[in-house]
Amino acid sequence: MIYSCLLAFVACFRLFPRRAALSTTRGLGWAAFYLLKSKRLRTLKQLTTAFGHEKSLSDIRRIAKKVFSNFGASVADAVLAPRLMENGIHKLVTAEGLEHLDGFSRNNEGAILLTAHFGNWELLAAWVAKRGYKIKVIAAPQTNPYINRLIADMRKGARYESIERGNHTREILRALAKGYSIGVLIDEDTKADGVFVRFFNQWAHTPVGPVRLALKYGLKIIPVFIHLRSEDTYHVEVKDPLPLVITGDKNRDLILNTQLCSDAYEAVIREHPEQWLWVMRRWKTQPKGETLEAYLAAIETEKGNASRKAISSVRPAQKDLVRSY
Repeated sequence: MIYSCLLAFVACFRLFPRRAALSTTRGLGWAAFYLLKSKRLRTLKQLTTAFGHEKSLSDIRRIAKKVFSNFGASVADAVLAPRLMENGIHKLVTAEGLEHLDGFSRNNEGAILLTAHFGNWELLAAWVAKRGYKIKVIAAPQTNPYINRLIADMRKGARYESIERGNHTREILRALAKGYSIGVLIDEDTKADGVFVRFFNQWAHTPVGPVRLALKYGLKIIPVFIHLRSEDTYHVEVKDPLPLVITGDKNRDLILNTQLCSDAYEAVIREHPEQWLWVMRRWKTQPKGETLEAYLAAIETEKGNASRKAISSVRPAQKDLVRSY
């Protein structure tokens, strides 16, 4: 029943002009801020944790309201994505740093594209695919299989596909071997294998799968983010590949490089805090008695070490990925 209702909603919503669609979902976002008390309080609490020492309470409340309205706008454009693709998405999106993706595209090689629940991450994947870059994204499956199918069909309609998060390593390796880049979001506290790193100076349990994959197969990790501008257009920033650290200690390398990933998305969130999904319980899991300050000290030491080796120096041949599966 839920699936049928959502299917009908999506079909009707796609008849809306974009401006009307954005106004509608922004209004729903504003209403959600006031009606969903637990979500509102969590958002305010986490924003205070991150910015309480530098922003006033009124500023934090203003940002929190925008978090809800911006998420509404993201939903609208995600639903409208197939139509936006057909009607000229280039009119809505500007970009910088595409040279970091062009080399992989020309050589039919894959990379790890790191983003976050920031801006409109669904539209970002659709735009990357529309530009001609081969991409698949890692996504958490929904508990309702019908809704899961609906979201998968929406992504296919926007010309990109997802790989369910979990035990799908072979599918990921097969995609990389065919020259696909893999889009990942690791800014959420999940049950996936992870480590504790700093996020806004708080310990945050962070998945290590993408970093482990990059270190094992010599893949670049390229931060890519999209944010919504005041005139309802988007801007994409493709950052320099992360200078991954290789010390020879696998556990330490996982922590150090996962910290680099955390630093990358924290930086863009600081620039546009209203565009990140603060409603997520980012600091839900905390260390149980372990002393992790040594890890933080090691991270800071390595970040300041000019002699560290970039991962590109040990990049294996792409055929190694083929042998892996």
